[in-house]
Amino acid sequence: MPHAAYVAVVIQRTGMPPHPRDCDDRRVLGALQGFSTILAVVLVGWLLAHFGVLRLEARQILADVAFFVASPALLLVVLSKAPVSQVLSGGLAVAAMSSVAVMLVAAAIAHWRWRVATGETVMAALCAGYVNSGNLGLPIALYVLGNVTYAAPVLLYQLLVLTPVSMSVLDAQRPGAKPGLGARLAGLLRNPITIGASVGLVLSVAQITLPPVLLDPITLIGNLAVPCMLLAFGVALRLGQRPGEAIGRIGTLVALKLVGMPLVAAGLGAALGMRGKELFAVVVMAALPTAQNIFTYSLRYGRAVYLTRDAIFVSTLGSVPAILLVALVYQLGG
Repeated sequence: MPHAAYVAVVIQRTGMPPHPRDCDDRRVLGALQGFSTILAVVLVGWLLAHFGVLRLEARQILADVAFFVASPALLLVVLSKAPVSQVLSGGLAVAAMSSVAVMLVAAAIAHWRWRVATGETVMAALCAGYVNSGNLGLPIALYVLGNVTYAAPVLLYQLLVLTPVSMSVLDAQRPGAKPGLGARLAGLLRNPITIGASVGLVLSVAQITLPPVLLDPITLIGNLAVPCMLLAFGVALRLGQRPGEAIGRIGTLVALKLVGMPLVAAGLGAALGMRGKELFAVVVMAALPTAQNIFTYSLRYGRAVYLTRDAIFVSTLGSVPAILLVALVYQLGG
């Protein structure tokens, strides 16, 4: 429930406004609800694999459904309703620059220190700089920051810039991929993720609303995306390689995600003149964990699957104290 609605309900029932501490508790519980929902669905996938209902190959099937069908539908719906013209703000600049900064560091470490191939380097960079701005960012923006629009710049930057660029590089690493800029552009236009995002953006800019006969089935299919990703993730945790095999690399990526990116966002935000709630918002968004759809991409392209899985899992757990710490610093400083 939004904060304002919660206040209204309390006044209606008791005749007096709620205590500020109760509002804070409500926001904390709302934020934690996003984390608990994700972990619950992952647990269902783990249990289905544990009891033999789903085998390891189901992980790839779920990922393919999410990548080729559900995610494009979800992106189309989300972007068609997104107020693109209203998110060109300082928050967008901080989201983009902080993401690029930590991704460049992660890519440099992966390429020159770990000596991995280009595809694995891309996945390592995404683990460090691609945040869960959807199914975690939106509820946290609502309950912790009081307004979901704080998540919009991050969401749109990742969907419209970071995802297409990453897909283009990963497509270039596939066996039989043709060299050259023309081949990259053609591959990008054929990529289902790019297609869904592009159609949604066109609908938003043109202010076109799809009729229910089209929008409703697309929305229904799009609603499969996150559950499929999380179930595949749970299956991979139970039947895949034992978690923590590359603990040093996982620790590096998670540190960049939960420590490096928020610090960079704080510095950039302050340099751009942000203060108070505005600065707090960009730091909280930067402290979100790695997005689950990165795991879907790793499965699709067969790149750094278990490193990606473990980085997502650890960053999701670690982001809870990270975001609470950011909130504490904000309250003490305010």
